[in-house]
Amino acid sequence: MRSYALLTPDLKQLYMGFYKATYGKSKIDLKTKEFIAIAAALTSGCKGCLEGHLKKAKREGATSDEIAEVIAITLGVNAATIVDRSDIANYHLGGLFERPEGS
Repeated sequence: MRSYALLTPDLKQLYMGFYKATYGKSKIDLKTKEFIAIAAALTSGCKGCLEGHLKKAKREGATSDEIAEVIAITLGVNAATIVDRSDIANYHLGGLFERPEGS
């Protein structure tokens, strides 16, 4: 599979320009940017992105322990998202379900 195969050259150039700009000089160091990208790739389900950003994080000096922490934080935020969505849905249904026993 070839990445960007279905983009016109103009669209690919726009995308690549934007992508490169996000990795330009900023207040966030490259390793931290890779941690953010790993979390984004995990939540968006982009396998190619995840693999690429894991490799880049390793090149920037990321350790296995740091990657595990990034994954744990991403997992925690996504678990909270499920709780939040279910609370909101129940609220909009007029409190259709009560709190489970023991909570």
